[in-house]
Amino acid sequence: MEHREFGYRRLHSLLGVIPIGLFLIVHLVVNHFAVYGEENFNKASEFMESLPFLIVLEVLIIYLPILFHAILGVYIVFVSKNNYTKYGYFRNWMYFFQRVSGIITLVFIAWHVWETRIQIWLGNASLDFGLMEGILTNPFMFWFYIVGLISTTFHFANGLWSFLVSWGFTQSPRSQKIATYATLIVFLAISYIGVRAIITFAYGV
Repeated sequence: MEHREFGYRRLHSLLGVIPIGLFLIVHLVVNHFAVYGEENFNKASEFMESLPFLIVLEVLIIYLPILFHAILGVYIVFVSKNNYTKYGYFRNWMYFFQRVSGIITLVFIAWHVWETRIQIWLGNASLDFGLMEGILTNPFMFWFYIVGLISTTFHFANGLWSFLVSWGFTQSPRSQKIATYATLIVFLAISYIGVRAIITFAYGV
């Protein structure tokens, strides 16, 4: 049973980095093109939309892995306990925030997909600057996206630390400490990229 749970944890952490984490970074970078003007964002979006077999890629590389990661994450929450003796006070707080941020992230992603991709598939919207501008000029949605984005970037960055431990890349206390600082930098960097784009969509600055 313990061996099976360990296997689940490794698969869960792997999916969080590859492909979900990689997609997150690409998605935020594409959104950041808004900072350089509406036309630049629209061109970046058009390029992504022109990829061959886009729907198949989205389902296989994005939606199914996210769904599986979310289901597996809920399972881990119910069967796992904090390990105070192994990781100590700080890491157990990170464990707690990882689970909370996972729930917030799941709600945020579900809503984001509903008002973007699904609306596009239904023919009610186009993937362009105006779509995100229309969403984010609403003050409530602006802050909902800010909280959702930061929750998502934290969940990824902290999950990246767990991935490095689970897959044996960081075993010593020193390497885990270095990984903590490295993943903090990742969190701050991708959060800035994402928040900067949200502000641009909402206020044009």
